[in-house]
Amino acid sequence: MNWIALEHLLDQAPNNRTVALQPTLQHAELREQALRLAGGLRDRGVRRIAVHLEDAAELAIALLGAWRAGVTVLLPADLQPANRARLEDQVELWLTDQNGDVGLADLFAEPLAGAPLDLDQCQLLLCTSGSSGEPKLIEKRLRQLANEVTTLEECWGADLGSACIIGSVAAQHIYGLLFRVLWPLCAGRIFLRRALPFPEDLQLASREQASFCWVASPALLKRMGDNLDWPGLRSVRRVFSSGGPLDADAAVRLQQRLGQAPTEIYGSSETGGIAWRQGGRLWQPFAAVQLSQDEQGALQVASPCLPEGHIEQTADAARIEADGRFELLGRLDRIVKLEEKRISLPMLESALANHPYVNEARLGVINDNRAYLGALVALSDVGLHTLRNGGRRALTEALRKHLAAHCEALALPRRWRLVRQLPYNAQGKLPQAQLDALLQAPRTKQPERLSASQSDDQWQLELGIPPDLAHFTGHFPQTPVLPGVVQIDWAMALARELIEDLPPRFQGMEVLKFQQLARPGDQLQLTLRFDRERGKLHFAYRNGEAPCSSGRILLGDPA
Repeated sequence: MNWIALEHLLDQAPNNRTVALQPTLQHAELREQALRLAGGLRDRGVRRIAVHLEDAAELAIALLGAWRAGVTVLLPADLQPANRARLEDQVELWLTDQNGDVGLADLFAEPLAGAPLDLDQCQLLLCTSGSSGEPKLIEKRLRQLANEVTTLEECWGADLGSACIIGSVAAQHIYGLLFRVLWPLCAGRIFLRRALPFPEDLQLASREQASFCWVASPALLKRMGDNLDWPGLRSVRRVFSSGGPLDADAAVRLQQRLGQAPTEIYGSSETGGIAWRQGGRLWQPFAAVQLSQDEQGALQVASPCLPEGHIEQTADAARIEADGRFELLGRLDRIVKLEEKRISLPMLESALANHPYVNEARLGVINDNRAYLGALVALSDVGLHTLRNGGRRALTEALRKHLAAHCEALALPRRWRLVRQLPYNAQGKLPQAQLDALLQAPRTKQPERLSASQSDDQWQLELGIPPDLAHFTGHFPQTPVLPGVVQIDWAMALARELIEDLPPRFQGMEVLKFQQLARPGDQLQLTLRFDRERGKLHFAYRNGEAPCSSGRILLGDPA
């Protein structure tokens, strides 16, 4: 490959060096746009900007242009109002895809001259996801990023060759930024500009390339099912996974389907890359990484990905083998105290995940007069079957009994929230604040809206019935069924949201039919149509091909 060091990407202009696809971008175009951006930022006198761009090539232009102008770049994890408000006083300008913010082309001006980037002055601020607490800013110098991509090329450059880099993760975080953008830029490998978060999209993009590599999250890899063309995908050069540990069963399935186990990367925004593994439980440190432990057994890291002389203290407990490889034992900062007893949340989560009813679980502390544990549990197919045919109480009591063999009674969760999948974000993380909010919230009374479309005067909606729907309580204890009155209420509420000028007054029902039970985990198709002339809202629920319920709701103006 035609390697260009990170600091020289703007002072070299090679011909016929394609950077990205969909649409195609050449290195010379990237360089020109980055230098024009640098000129625009210099003209404005900007010193610090926030950048959030879905297009990885545009993100590369923004980073290189800002660094050439001597501007510090902050990469927010998302553009949620609360996060923006938290970062507002940190930057002078927001460069994003959102309306109202500055766009890339808005900043173009006369270009600065091409020149090497200063490894020690160019600065990046990364925002952590908050998966174990409050989000924070992490400072990176270009030298640390350059050392990181050099290490990756030394490890796997020969394996990848000219593979096209196809990613499912956002480039706003350190893993996606390095593996989807900076490493391929330096190595001269083409990358796709957009993240592809669904397995079917990943497959479609892979089929268009002679050689390809995946940069994925554990959550996506776990969702890859039998419906994919696995023989056609076995030519993948390497499958990278990071953001959290990959489920062991998912790793085995991928090994069988692809002929190789995924390459897992262990690290963080603070530390950079620490180690990797390809199957098994032991991690192999990268060549220049030096590991030690504190008195509690937590890893301490020194590496070229950190400031010189700095040792980063982690909260990850580990057991280091004589050959330098190590096993992770869980996070020490997720050991909580209840009534002066120390309780390891990762240990309890692991124990729950070993039960046949459970795919994954996360635990948190709920403070309500006294502190106790709550559990967010992603049910397996067996777990969902048990819930549907035995009820919620029987399922949670079975899980409590299973956990009782692993902990004292005070550590048994007193609040349970049941889902089909944990709500990981695009980076495969579940931020602690989101987990706490889910555990604190009452059980939902609303359907999960999967899709909605309109054709003429008719709406078609795909709705998921949450396993933990509050309406199942008492209806019925051992065989939960969605009440008919709730189906009518959902139809009314969704119609009022989607159909304009719906009369407000309920006046009665006509030809109401209930033909099939709706159960936890079912996916229903709801059809809505309002007959304005007669003042009647027609609704019909189906479960696949089978009709569930239907009727007409009479509506009128206020009396």
